[in-house]
Order: sequence, then C-alpha cells, then structure tokens
Amino acid sequence: MFLDPAYTDLDAARAAVFERVARRDLVAAADVIEGLAQPESEDHVCKYVADQYGRVRRFLSVLLETISFEGTAGATPLLQAWNGLRELDHRKILREGEVTMTVIPSTWRPYVVDAAGVVDRTAYTMCVVERLWRGLLRREVFAPGSKRWGDPRTYLIPEEVWTTERPKVCRMLNLPATADSFIDLLRAEVDASYHQTADRFDENDALRIEEIDDQEKFVLEPLEAERDRPSLVRLREQVDALMPRIDLPDVLLEVDAWTNYTDEFTHISEGRSRVEHVATSICAVLLAEACNIGLEPVVRRGSSALARDRLSWISQNYVRADTLRRANTRLVNFQDAIPLAKHWGGGDVATADGLRFVVPVRTINAAPNPKYFDVRRGVTYYNYSSDQFTGFHSIIIPGTIRDSLFILAGLLEQDTSLRIQPKELMCDTAGYSDLVFGLFRLLGYQFSPRIADLGDARLWRFDREANYGQLDGIARNTLNPELIRSKWDDVLRVAGSLMRGRVHATDLLRVLQADGHPTPLARAIAEIGRCQKTVHLLRFVDDKTYRRRIKVHLNRHEGRHSLAREVFHGRRGELHQRYREGQEDQLGALGLVVNAIVLWNTRYMDAALRHLRESGVEVDPEDVAHLSPLGFDHINLIGRYHFGLPESVRRGELRALRDPNDREF
Repeated sequence: MFLDPAYTDLDAARAAVFERVARRDLVAAADVIEGLAQPESEDHVCKYVADQYGRVRRFLSVLLETISFEGTAGATPLLQAWNGLRELDHRKILREGEVTMTVIPSTWRPYVVDAAGVVDRTAYTMCVVERLWRGLLRREVFAPGSKRWGDPRTYLIPEEVWTTERPKVCRMLNLPATADSFIDLLRAEVDASYHQTADRFDENDALRIEEIDDQEKFVLEPLEAERDRPSLVRLREQVDALMPRIDLPDVLLEVDAWTNYTDEFTHISEGRSRVEHVATSICAVLLAEACNIGLEPVVRRGSSALARDRLSWISQNYVRADTLRRANTRLVNFQDAIPLAKHWGGGDVATADGLRFVVPVRTINAAPNPKYFDVRRGVTYYNYSSDQFTGFHSIIIPGTIRDSLFILAGLLEQDTSLRIQPKELMCDTAGYSDLVFGLFRLLGYQFSPRIADLGDARLWRFDREANYGQLDGIARNTLNPELIRSKWDDVLRVAGSLMRGRVHATDLLRVLQADGHPTPLARAIAEIGRCQKTVHLLRFVDDKTYRRRIKVHLNRHEGRHSLAREVFHGRRGELHQRYREGQEDQLGALGLVVNAIVLWNTRYMDAALRHLRESGVEVDPEDVAHLSPLGFDHINLIGRYHFGLPESVRRGELRALRDPNDREF
C-alpha cells in the first residue's frame, strides 16, 4: 500500500517485498484484528495474533528501514511506539515501562501485558501495526512524499502565508471569520426551512409522512408528466421542417467556418506550424474518433488532406486533451452569444452525469460492474453540461466509482476561458454526499441533486427542543456544532485552497474520506453539509417547481447522452482504447462533436424562428424556452464522409432554410 511513485528509487528487492507482502498482509491483518474487541475466547485471540505475527514479521523490518512516517501532534505516541519496534527483536523480556503503552487500547491491554507488568512482544507489535494502519486511514500518520499516503496539509495554502490569506479567503467566499457567526447563519437557515415546510405541509398534496420500520419518513409522489402545449408541438414541427438536411462532416466544417475552432489544434512540438488544408484533416480525425469508426472510412485517395498518413499524423500530433479543451471553449462561448440560447438559460446552471462505455480490450483503466457492463469491464464518461445544452468539462472514471468523488471537479477544474460560469449544479443521487454538500456551501455554489431514496435520507436539526410541528419525527438527528467550531480555521483553509486551485477537488475528497474513514476535518465539513442537505431536502419536498426544474435540466443532460450514443455508433458503441490518455482524447472528441451539433442546430433554429416571425407566425417565448437543439433526424451521422463546403458557407454565411415541403434527405 506504500508503494507509489514517490518510492521509485527503491531497489528491486524492496519493491518486490512491498508489492507482494506489504500491500496485502498489513491490510489483511488490520481487517481481522478489528474484531478483537469481542473475542470468541482468549485462546482464539492468542492463536490468531501468533499466526498473523508470522506474516507481518516478513516485511516489518523492511518497512521500518525504508519509510520514515510523520504525523500530527496527536500521533506522537504512536510514532514513538512504531519507531521503538526496531529494538524489540533483540529483547527477550519486556517490561511495561520500557515501551510506549499509551497507544494500547483497553481491548488489547489484557493480551499485551500481564499482571506482573511483562509485555508480550508479539501482541504489542501487532497492536502497534494495527494502530499505525488506523492512523494512516485517519490521516493522523503519513508518509512524506507519497501522493496517496502523504500529509494532506501539503496540498493546502502554506501555514506561513495563511495568516495573511485568511481575510482574503473570507471576503472572496463571503464567509464569516469566526465559527460562531457561521454556525448562527446555518442555524437560522435550517430553522427557517423547517418552519416553512411545516407551515405548508397540509397544502402539499404530493407529500405525506408514513411510519416505516418504526421511523417516520417522507413519502413523495412522483411528478406527473406535463403535456406539451399545442402551440409548442406546432412550433417544433415548424422549426424542424425548416432545418436544412446535412451530413455530419459538413456540420464540423461549417461550425469551424463560424468559430475557427480548428485553429486551437496546434502541433505538439511545432507550435503554430500549419500544413495546407489542415482544418479538413482535423475535422476528419475528430469525426473518426467521435463516431468510433477509425480512420479508414474517412480516407480519400487523391486528397492530401484526407490521406491516411496525413490523418494518422494529425491524430498523433494535434488532437490531445489541451487542444480539445481550447477548441471546445470556442464552441461554448459562441453558443452563449446566440439569442436563442438565452431563452434556455444564462449559463449559471449546470448538470453532471455519467455515460457508461464497455471496454472490451485489456486495460488497467477499466473496472467491472455487472449492472452496466455485464461480465465485462468499462469506464464512465462523467461530463458536465450547461443550461444552454453545451458540455464544458469531462472526466474518465475507471468503472463506476461513486460520482461524488468527482462532482466538484467540473466547476473548479474546467481550466477554460468560458464567459459563462455555473453557480448551481444538479445531478442524480450518486453524485451527492454530506461532504460534497459542505464543500459546495463553503465555495458559494448551490448543490441541487435529485434524491431518489428520499425516505432513507436523514434530516438534521440544531435545537432538540425546537417545535417543527408534523416534521418533529422526521427531524430526529441532532447536529454537533462543536465539530465545526473545533476545525473552523482548517475548514477555511481547505475552501481557500480549492478556490485558488492549489489542490484538485478529487484528490482532496479522496484524502478527506480516507477510504471510508473520514478525517476529523472531513467530519467538520460533513456537518456543514448536513445543514445544507437538510435545507435542500426540505425545499425539494416542499417546492414542486424546484423539483420540476431539476428534472427538466437532468432530462436535457440525458438528451445529450442519447445524441452522444447515436454519434458513437461504431464498434457496437464500445470503447477500444487501452490507455487512459487515449480514452480521454477519444471521448473528448465525442464531446466536441456533440457540441458542434448543438451549436449548428441552435444557430439554424434561431434563423428558423426569425423566418417564422418575419412570415407573420406568432411565436410564444415560453414555447421557445422548451425547444431543444439535440435533435438529429435532419443530420446524416452514418456512411457519407465527404468533406467540402460551398464557398458561401465557407465564408460564414448560413445555408438556405429547407422548404417545408421537401421530405427528401
């Protein structure tokens, strides 16, 4: 477990020991020793300890010699006990005063020291090993230089400058300097939410409280489907009838004529060095990647821009994560400038969701999940979309790791120059946790997940004596403000470090959660999150409009995924890239092509609406807000890969709208 890139200078023998023994046996020992609090019998415990000591002893000396652990002030006795293990092999008899006993818990003491004060070396060693493992999980002990097991404080704003940075962080995040002021603010928000929901409870036909498993729980009726207004149905038909028929290659070339996004694809080593007709070559490679068809279908003999060697060279040297990101930024910004996009949103609301892909080739960057991949392995393309239908960030996740580890990354680490910056994020149940709610609250974002298991969600209160009417039985969990108060300075430091980009959100969440053993700092942030989650849940059950708004935005995101599936049609929709970088580049190309389709549709829909108004057709703005640029019936996605544009379109002019009576494609 300690073998990571920080220790690549270990000799081969030590590396082999850590790989084969330390990674496996220390975890196994810790897992079973946790059960010693209630042993079956003293003989059972003694036999188990003796058996495990034989396994641990094989790597213990190498571990002591190779890695120097450090820790917090509270871990000082544990580190003293750990370092003292070096001397125990040469001692036949140990007395209680000769070793550090403060780390020995009461459950271990009867097996470590007898009535005469003699210490059992085997039991003492195993207890210290188990305590060290727990200390590592709680991040009270760490291995300097290790990415996974290192000191989490090294990722934060340095202590020597924190004193001067602290007031700036509070101002930028609009957070009070003292914990008590922040707790008072949370208390008022939670209390007001309970009272508002309780006062309107009798008027809420969709909500009731039932006793399930001896506990009162919310039961919320699902939203009824809204029927589209006849005027909206008619408008959709009118707009669809005017959309020009087009092949996917022409979409990419035409969008490039508007935005010049291919200019962002620079050679990996030659900077701005360009070759003739490079834009056509780039569009062909993007299409081949996004459609998952390989280069062969887009190769054309006699065309220098579409020759196999040229396309292979472009793929290897031009299409990569940073160029895809910059090109995508151009599309998102262009979309924001189209009047129609303003009817859908101002870019301040975003959604996050995962699209699953089976990876049938052997790779370490995939994992199993029978629900999504049957007996095979796969990855999750976790992506973010704005309320203007454009995707602005994505992450490739091996398997289906819980989305909450990655949910913040799309807002904090998009690393683009977007003119629009989301302030509210919506997701499904898998994307939320108390810790995530807390971080969103500290950073000033609104977190609005759709909760599927509402009856099992826990609601919290500050005041045990407060009267919340019919909600008293629901509000059965009491918050502990002392957790927030005791870690407030560190909480601010974490928020400031995330805001300044000093630490990646995903790495921080992994450290704070510590493989299911949250650190004291994580528990403090989670306590803040429980307040915010309670406020959100109460609003969710009380406000039908809020629930429907979340549903509408998440349905939009699912529509993007449906379009992405249609585009990614080759090889039965399976991802055949073996390495993480290749997976990121191919799915990044898919996201870019989907954005190009959305942008092309939006601009021509805007032109169609303008044509309808000029023709005397009454267009209701409310209907316009319910149109979607995710349609693709008028776009040929399969089979025709000709790259060429009329001169007028190449100059940036729009095509003529289609004659509504033309039914041919």
